[in-house]
Order: sequence, then C-alpha cells, then structure tokens
Amino acid sequence: MSAFAVDHVIRAPLAVVDGMVRPAAIGLSDGMIRVIGELDAVFDTAAHTVLGDDVVLLPGMVDTHVHIDEPGTDWEGFASATAAALAGGITTVVDMPLDCDPVTTTVDALVAKRAVAQGVCRVDTGFWGGIVPDNLTTFGELAAAGVLGFKCFLSESGNPHFPPLRPEQFGRAMAMVAELDSVLLVHAESARVLDDCPPTAGRDYASFLASRPDAAEEDAVGMVLDAVAETGARAHIVHVSSARVLPMIAQAKRAGLPVTAETCPHYLTFAAEDIADGATQFAACPPIRGVDNRELLWAALADGTLDMVVSDHSPCAIELKDLAGGDFGRAFGGISSLQLALSALWTRARDAGFGLADICRWMAQRPAELAGLTDRGTITAGRRADFCVFDPDAQWVVHTEDLLHRQPVTPYAGLTLTGSVRQVWRGGRLADEHGRGTLVSAPTRIGEPV
Repeated sequence: MSAFAVDHVIRAPLAVVDGMVRPAAIGLSDGMIRVIGELDAVFDTAAHTVLGDDVVLLPGMVDTHVHIDEPGTDWEGFASATAAALAGGITTVVDMPLDCDPVTTTVDALVAKRAVAQGVCRVDTGFWGGIVPDNLTTFGELAAAGVLGFKCFLSESGNPHFPPLRPEQFGRAMAMVAELDSVLLVHAESARVLDDCPPTAGRDYASFLASRPDAAEEDAVGMVLDAVAETGARAHIVHVSSARVLPMIAQAKRAGLPVTAETCPHYLTFAAEDIADGATQFAACPPIRGVDNRELLWAALADGTLDMVVSDHSPCAIELKDLAGGDFGRAFGGISSLQLALSALWTRARDAGFGLADICRWMAQRPAELAGLTDRGTITAGRRADFCVFDPDAQWVVHTEDLLHRQPVTPYAGLTLTGSVRQVWRGGRLADEHGRGTLVSAPTRIGEPV
C-alpha cells in the first residue's frame, strides 16, 4: 500500500466518522483533514499523535447561540467567552446581535464588534445580524458585510435598542431574507400572548411559568411557519422550550418547508418540578418547563423534529440575577453554560440511550449547516481539522471557580457531569493559550487571526 503524504496523523482507536464510532487514522495538512484511513494506514510523515482507547475523537463543536455581550457591557466578552468555549470542546461560536452596545443592526456596529474581537478570540467566531423595526429596509447591508444570517424577536428582548417585530414587520423581514437567500433566527414567544399574561412577581417559580406560557411559543411558532410558507424564506426557531410546538414543526417539515429548530441543554437537563422558589439562577426565557415536557423534547431530538442543541449562553452581571432576593420578576432571564454544554448534554443523552454520534450531529454538524459553515462540523476529508478529544466516562463536579466565562452564576453549579474534554485541536494544531481563532464570514471564513 502506498503511503499518504500529510503533515500530521492522528491515530484514534475511537472516532466519530460517518455517523459511527470507529477506529480511524486521520491525515492532516495545512489545517485540513486530507484523508481518513484505517487505524493502521501508512502515512508519509514522522508526526504522529496516538490517542488512547479511553477517549473518543469528536469534531470540534459548533455553538451558534452565544451571547458574548461585547462591546458596551462587562457581562462577558470575546476573550472570556471563547476561552470557555475552547475548554468545553467548542471550536466555533456565533455571537448574537443584542446585549451589546451598539446592537448589531448596522454595518458600523458590526465593524465595531469585529474590532473588539480582533486579536482576543480563542476559537473561530462569527456573527448574526439583528433585524429590528428601524432597519427593515437596510438590514441587507449586513449580509453583504458578512453576517451569517439574522436574528429577530417577536416579543420584548429586554433591550430597548433591540425591539421586537410586529407581525406585519416580520412578514416583510421574511420576504427580504428570502431575497437574500439567508436565514432568520426567531425568538418565538408571542407579544400578543405575553401581554395578556399576569406579570411575574416574587419568588414563586410557578408564577414565572404562568407569565410565559406554552401558548406564547405556540402562537409565535405558528406565525413563523405561516411566513415561511408564504415567502419561502428559511427560518430557524431558537431555544424551543415548549413541547406543544413540536407537532407544528414536524408537520411543517413533512410539508417540505425550510424550517429548523433548536433546543438547549438546560431544557433537557432540568425540570420545573425541581426548581425551588427563589432559585433565580434557573431563570430563562422561555422558561424551563415540566419533566413530561422535557422528555418530549428528547423524543423530538430522536425523531429529527428538533435539529440541534446549542447553549444559548446568556450571562449578565451577577446583581441582575437577584440571587439574594430571589424575585423572578426582577431577575435577568439567561443561563451561562458555554463551557458545560457538551458534558451536560452527554450526561443526560447517554442515560437516555443516545450515542456520541448523536451528540456530534446535534452540537457540530447541524449548527455548522445552519450557519453555512460547510467547512466544519464533521470529521470528513476536505474539512477543517478541528477536533475535541473527549473522555466519555470521566465524572466531575461543576465548581464555579473552574469556569472560564466571566460570570460564575449557573444552575449547573454542584452537579456531577459525565464526560470531560481532554484536548482540543484547531486547524490541525493542538490548541494552547497562545492560539487564536479567525473571524468567520459568509459564505466562507476569512483568514485574519482574531
């Protein structure tokens, strides 16, 4: 057998390749996967890395729902967020356009955000653009400037500079997204439903649930699906919390509509029955619902109704969580989990009978496809040599002092998780403290270091 000429070879007794966990030897050159052979394949190179049989080589994870909150706040930041991502096996993140100042609704704001990110990111970093009422006629300029797609709200975002779209505005936005051949990510809670709900006040978690009912998601998802059918635009429903929208999404997919949907580790891990009154570290919008609802979300991942799992990493200043008062009406709705998402999902997934190939599909392949980053997300010849070396059996306790994202508040504190990231490779090199990612831009990534 003739040898393959490559720069480096990783020999992995266990790797997720072609949707299966199997032995593989992976030849790398110029930061790309060049060839995948059997474990004993012969290569023309002296540079070899041999992994043990206690770890599995995964593609680098891709998280398309991260609130980095820079510039303009001290809630997170590109340096800390991407360091946490790297520690969690994530090699690409896509930043959301709100919770920063200025919000990313203009080209000037995008340029400012990229300038802040330049030189500090530990992983590849892309950007979503925002659609708000004031930029309905101009948001297409952001597509030309390189955003990977767009994000909007159908109810209040919590940021007065990022207001929601009214139904007629949403229809116009979808028509433009179709013309741009882009994708619109939608926070699908309906303003008209939420406006009729009792406001949240006090420590009662049941009151918080009642203030953001399933009906808010149902109404908003219905609006999204109607607009997809009318315009042909691609839509992606973010952070699905309510199982009551799952039949609607499944029917739309059967009809061939271009719609995808995600959920998040916290909706798959926790349940309303286990959340104590006043435990505002669990506050999220939409909220964590009941245990039966949670199991239906898992079933929807199994049957493909839900396409992916992303963190929705959404930190804030500690005082905004109102931990001392425990008032859900005052607490910021967002959960920090970027460093923990892979292990948190694997902990529950393995117990539910899923495998690491499922994890890679949900956390790497499908998010990469959503963002149009077709050069990553799987261990495939011709794609980027981004890897996560994962010990699937290691157990560890979440201690907030070990977390690298800036704000330590998380509902995962004190939990025992299964699965630990041992190494991360980026662009064919073992990641270290000196490595930097690149800013990624539609339709292909650009090469300047960040």
